[in-house]
Amino acid sequence: MEPPRIEAGGPQFDFLLQEPLSRARGGDSLQKQLLHRIRAAVLDGRLPAGSRLPGSRALAESVGVSRNTVTLVYEVLSTEGYIEPSRQGTRVAALARPEPADRTRPTPAVPARRTGRIRRSGPGGEASFAFAPGLPALAQFPLAAWRRSLDGVFRQGGTELLGYGPPQGEPALRTAVLRHLALARGMRCTAEQIVITEGAQEALALCVRLVTDPGDTAWVEDPGYRGAQTALACGDLTVVPVPVDQEGLRTSASDWADRPPRLVCTSPAHQYPTGAVLTASRRLDLIEKCRRHGAWIVEDDYDSEFRHSGEPLACMQGMTPGAPVFYVGTFSKTLFPSLRIGFLVLPEPLVDRAGPVAGELLRGGHRHEQLALAHFMESGQYSRHLARMRRLYRRRRDALRAALAEHFDVPHTVTGGDSGMHLTVRLPPNVPDQRLAAAARRHRIAPRSLSQHSLVPDSGHNGLVLGYGNTPESAFAPNLRRLAGLVRELD
Repeated sequence: MEPPRIEAGGPQFDFLLQEPLSRARGGDSLQKQLLHRIRAAVLDGRLPAGSRLPGSRALAESVGVSRNTVTLVYEVLSTEGYIEPSRQGTRVAALARPEPADRTRPTPAVPARRTGRIRRSGPGGEASFAFAPGLPALAQFPLAAWRRSLDGVFRQGGTELLGYGPPQGEPALRTAVLRHLALARGMRCTAEQIVITEGAQEALALCVRLVTDPGDTAWVEDPGYRGAQTALACGDLTVVPVPVDQEGLRTSASDWADRPPRLVCTSPAHQYPTGAVLTASRRLDLIEKCRRHGAWIVEDDYDSEFRHSGEPLACMQGMTPGAPVFYVGTFSKTLFPSLRIGFLVLPEPLVDRAGPVAGELLRGGHRHEQLALAHFMESGQYSRHLARMRRLYRRRRDALRAALAEHFDVPHTVTGGDSGMHLTVRLPPNVPDQRLAAAARRHRIAPRSLSQHSLVPDSGHNGLVLGYGNTPESAFAPNLRRLAGLVRELD
């Protein structure tokens, strides 16, 4: 049976004529409007498959546009496969139509199993909130010196730097990082081991991709850094929480016997969020056990530049030759978070195999920023900025401890503080720390709840992580009094 021809001006064109095409200045063109209307009519069935469309002249007269406009619309619809032109006329193509959504069927919560294991940290955007952890003193950053470094790179590099760069990072920055690590962290490595990444999170994800397969076992500190938990979950690994005490990550013989890891994530110099330091004996034992079991260590050295007492602690990576350690560093804490530059030091035994693979997984970008950072470091600006920030953060740490003792009249204990930019305040079990943190946000106070960093339900970790890096001392007392009042309101 011959499908009905759609006559110009007939009832089949109601969907076109009910509302005239708009000719308002700044709106969509007549061609785009007509295209969208016909495409929508085909998709929702108002123009059924096999229906013959009118010629371009008839349609143009019907809707009040030029014939060229209709011709171009038909060409686009034909290219997209909505209509089929022929000598016998233009017809609507037969399209595969999905069944209408069944509202009674449950919709999968997430598109993949691994993403269902990612826990949301919070809304973010807390740069102006008090006590937000992980933020350096943004107002103290030497913008003028940074701008000079950027300007110099733009003058010298020009448009050449707009293309892709070396996948493992700009050689100048890798060399600058190498020199800094050798002096400040006692690092044993070569420039070939260094990979520049888009922040520490990409470095963590790269470690997972280089040495694990889905289903492998990975250990994380508990409580621990949420970013490491996310990187492991996205690798579809079996994540095993390992407790942390005053000496850092605490493993047992049964852990190694019952659930040996392929990857161990730890922050030995300043455990996040408790502030514990992994002792030398535990570091060496972990290195030896990982060698014996064919496992790898990710050393997250996120803020050890800010050591407040004694000399900076040496890194695990440099303790023994050929240690099975991936070293992860970031400039988000030492400079500013939106820079989005971190780095990964590959274990020496993996350089020949993992280096080329890392180059295939990454794309060299942020070239101007990388070269500006290299100049910033080589000119001495970086080390001078670090020295200023160490003095500032030491003073803020002392002021926050004093303010807690005077203004936070809730039973608590304070841990950490030998390094970094945060203190951990442990609270009694009856204080709901996650509800407290949520209530504090409404007052522009953004501590993290301690319990949200634990993978173990009812682990007993209860409290607040108070960042002081980007919070001035004058804000400590009023915000601590507000937090104490919120605790009483939650009783």
